[in-house]
Amino acid sequence: MPQPVEPAPSRFVFDLAGAEPGEDLVGAGADLEPGTLLQAYRTGLFPMGLGRHGTGTLGWWSPDPRGVLLPAGLRVSRSLRRSLQRFEVRLDTAFDAVVAACGDPGRPGAWITAEVAAAYGRLHRLGWAHSVECWADERLVGGLYGVAVGGLFAGESMFHTERDASKAALVALARMLWADDDPRRLLDVQWRTEHLATLGVVDVPREEYLARLPAALAAPLPAAFTAAPPPPLPSRGFGP
Repeated sequence: MPQPVEPAPSRFVFDLAGAEPGEDLVGAGADLEPGTLLQAYRTGLFPMGLGRHGTGTLGWWSPDPRGVLLPAGLRVSRSLRRSLQRFEVRLDTAFDAVVAACGDPGRPGAWITAEVAAAYGRLHRLGWAHSVECWADERLVGGLYGVAVGGLFAGESMFHTERDASKAALVALARMLWADDDPRRLLDVQWRTEHLATLGVVDVPREEYLARLPAALAAPLPAAFTAAPPPPLPSRGFGP
């Protein structure tokens, strides 16, 4: 994979100086152009529409606290380790299909609109957005997608149709991020859930997240995201 292509800069400015502690929604408006999205991630924000199922005016979010997976924080239970043997993990072979599955309007809390899907498709073609996919018998059964900027991976959404497939994708992503033990890298999952907490995701104050962000952005992309072709991913035999 080539290095990502830097798009034209955004005409919008993001600033978290006025964000109140504990306030998740910090702005509204702007657009979904590649330069706008990248500027948002570099500032510590991400978009999600304010209307039903993500429609309407764009909201810009910077949760306080923020759900993150930190270096050495990954936890893989014995039962999950057994489940992981069932899947083959691939990188960026079915990006649009992963986004479509994550955006299934029948899912509870659906928020991914056609406009959002198209915007992240553009980021993917520029080399910034990636999918980590779990396959079983040549069927896509789970995965996630997000944006990689330097050593930051900002996860956007995940799905599964087979038990533990989304967890397997997150485990594989974490292994890719810290394959070289670079402690600056950061896996951002937006909000901690009980599902993600079982893997070691924790809450950190927004202030701490923003303090860690510059170092993460300055770190190099993980090798898996720059290799051409991508190397085999750690899809089987995950350790603890």
